[in-house]
Amino acid sequence: MALTISPAVNDAIRAHGAETYPNECCGALYGSAGMVTDIFALPNVTEEGPRRRFRISDKDYMKTERRASELGAELLGFYHSHPDHPARPSQYDLDHAFPTFSYIIVSVRGGAPEDMTSWRLRDDRSAFDPEDLAVAAPVTSQVRLKADTTTA
Repeated sequence: MALTISPAVNDAIRAHGAETYPNECCGALYGSAGMVTDIFALPNVTEEGPRRRFRISDKDYMKTERRASELGAELLGFYHSHPDHPARPSQYDLDHAFPTFSYIIVSVRGGAPEDMTSWRLRDDRSAFDPEDLAVAAPVTSQVRLKADTTTA
């Protein structure tokens, strides 16, 4: 499978990771048909120390489901950052993931976002498989002005 994110989503995830550094950030991914068009930043409520862990509360998870309905979109997955670590899932990530969702991880080193990857949990929950992650080309609109040829 492949996941595509809009340029705005790419920028927003990276900015969220930099903003929360040296702690992990987290949030929800919305869109449809493998195209992420919106995110929703969530509070990291871990009690294990946000420097190396993230947790989304049950209440906030319910908010993500409601927001998907409000947007008329699907909840496609979640993102989080790995401060000063590679953009690869940890054992903790594996232990807390759900099948069917995409999981984007952005590596943030010294406060600067670097690699960003996406992962999908295997149905048997034994491991993650890498998912192709692409940033969509920016949409540019070309407006052509028609000259006013009428005379007064």
